Amino acid sequence: MAEVTRKRTGEILQTVFEVLEEHPDGLQARRVIQEVERRLPPTPFEQSDYPSTPGVRRFDKIIRFTTIAPVKAGWLVKTRGQWTLTEEGKEASKRFRDPAELWREVARRYRVWRRNQPDESSTPLEGASAPESATSALEEAEETAWVEVEQYLQAMNPYDFQEVVAALLRAMGYHIAWVSPPGPDQGLDILAYTDPLGATGPRIKVQVKRRADKINVDGLRAFMALLGGQDVGIFIATGGFTSEAQREVRSQENRRISLIDLQHFFDLWVEHYSRVQEEDRQLLPLKAVQFLAPRE
Repeated sequence: MAEVTRKRTGEILQTVFEVLEEHPDGLQARRVIQEVERRLPPTPFEQSDYPSTPGVRRFDKIIRFTTIAPVKAGWLVKTRGQWTLTEEGKEASKRFRDPAELWREVARRYRVWRRNQPDESSTPLEGASAPESATSALEEAEETAWVEVEQYLQAMNPYDFQEVVAALLRAMGYHIAWVSPPGPDQGLDILAYTDPLGATGPRIKVQVKRRADKINVDGLRAFMALLGGQDVGIFIATGGFTSEAQREVRSQENRRISLIDLQHFFDLWVEHYSRVQEEDRQLLPLKAVQFLAPRE
């Protein structure tokens, strides 16, 4: 990034932080880059493509490479392409208003992190070409893969998604007694037990919501009303849950309830994929691709 000064790098990072402060729950990397470009138009150099990789714009890669350091500094979290500013990052954004000073501080913290690594040959902060960064390449691959999975699940027929959830529970060792057929379900989608006859252990009631918006506390309470004293409740919602709904669950002393959003559900699917029945795998088939991991 020879033609990108430290001041300019600080301006880019500062704008990334400003965008993320407006989205406390995080924002997809592609949307962050789009918003940074709107607020901080690229220079002609940044707007150009890399000569060795036509079609790959420098600006996008510069932003991705610039955000590696704040991740190591604990200011930024990246999860499957979702970028979230930490409390430390919010504080740094307020404290270091000068872009060059902001970059100097994050660079200092990065060097401290790097010195503590067993192998200091990990990704250098200065002098590396952004498209050659293994960290940036892996990050983009994970993001692309997750976007495809997310879109696939969000577009899935709701009853097919119920079947995917039932398949996961079977792979986890639970016994499915009933899956709601198409039509009104009165809030209950799956009934499961810990043994084949349901003679021991709790009854497990599952509600499945394939929707983009978050489940609020009223939606959660409607489900909780279906739970008996010995029941275990599992609420799976692709859009996640509001902070108020999550607090409601934490406040429960006499009910056992688990809230599972889309990312958590997918993590469980990956974890138990080897035990998913072959016919069930076709509902959400996966294929592992090996990448060279950046040295940490």
